[in-house]
Amino acid sequence: MLKIPDSGALDFLAVGALVHRLDPGVVPFPHASELSIHVSGGEYNCAANLAACFGMRTGIAAAMVSYPIGDMIDRSVRAMGVRPFYRRFEHDGVRGPNMATVYSDRGAGVRAPEVFYNRANEAAAQLRPGDFDWAAIMRNGLRWLHSGGIFAALSPATPQVIVEAMQAAKVAGAVVSFDLNYRHKLWQVAGGAEHAHGTLRSIVSNVDVLVGNEEDLQQGLGIAGPQTAGQSKLDPRAFLRMIDRVTAEFPGISVVATTLREVHSANRHDWSAVAWVDGDAFTAPVRRLDVYDRVGGGDGFAAGFIYGLLAGESPEAALRLGWAHGALLTTFPGDTTMATLDQVRTMAGGSSARIVR
Repeated sequence: MLKIPDSGALDFLAVGALVHRLDPGVVPFPHASELSIHVSGGEYNCAANLAACFGMRTGIAAAMVSYPIGDMIDRSVRAMGVRPFYRRFEHDGVRGPNMATVYSDRGAGVRAPEVFYNRANEAAAQLRPGDFDWAAIMRNGLRWLHSGGIFAALSPATPQVIVEAMQAAKVAGAVVSFDLNYRHKLWQVAGGAEHAHGTLRSIVSNVDVLVGNEEDLQQGLGIAGPQTAGQSKLDPRAFLRMIDRVTAEFPGISVVATTLREVHSANRHDWSAVAWVDGDAFTAPVRRLDVYDRVGGGDGFAAGFIYGLLAGESPEAALRLGWAHGALLTTFPGDTTMATLDQVRTMAGGSSARIVR
């Protein structure tokens, strides 16, 4: 059972990499002439969503480079209401170190979005244990610490940073969560599937709350899954059948949750979510989404679900808040929220998209 501290100077602290995503909209990159810039990061997005939509006091422990791109990212972090804790690096004016760039068009109809990276000489990959004074950061209380598999894949040292932060959070009495966020391209460069399994398993042994679907559990942790040929992506049974295996290997885990998504086209998804909490399973409704930008929807779910738990909601209510917020996030450009708490609660309660006058 989760024991969430009632108070703390920080409700939530993310540990991860800050990036900027270049987005040409529906135009494929070879034909693009202009780009939008979105500040992002699988771990940071949760902190930004929790601050901007849910009013939580959040922070991010991350690398920051002192150059114009870093300045732009830092301005966005602060504008979202997230308190930064940076290990700073100086840019040499030519080669870096750099703030990573993610490229992702939105796709359209039958054409899927495409994501690729430039993480060469990334400052976040140069983080090492000892770079952050965790005791000082958590001195006045921390309720929840969160990290993820994207940051873990960046270097041999970043998993050590995550574990160091998790162990400090345990001492501070905080809940610890981890989003597996398995990215084949990143782990292929980092050492392949076996390396991913060993790395992520060493992290997850410190975790109370795990976010990830059955594919994340199989590919990230190497846990064998059931045969699911012909089964709907919205059917939670494959995910739930894996929970006994997950908790047998990681008995410290109290909660496992994930989104469920059936993709009909780039702009038309069926959306649901499922959570296992201390032996009980909860499933959100299925909703047809007209998707504007799918990037960040999973982080939107995680943020809403974590908010519900932090706010003392029931597991079922927390799941619906995550489901609603993740769905709303797909209607906005960029990776972080523009939703209000009233909008999230209204959708979680079963509203339609009729105009509000």
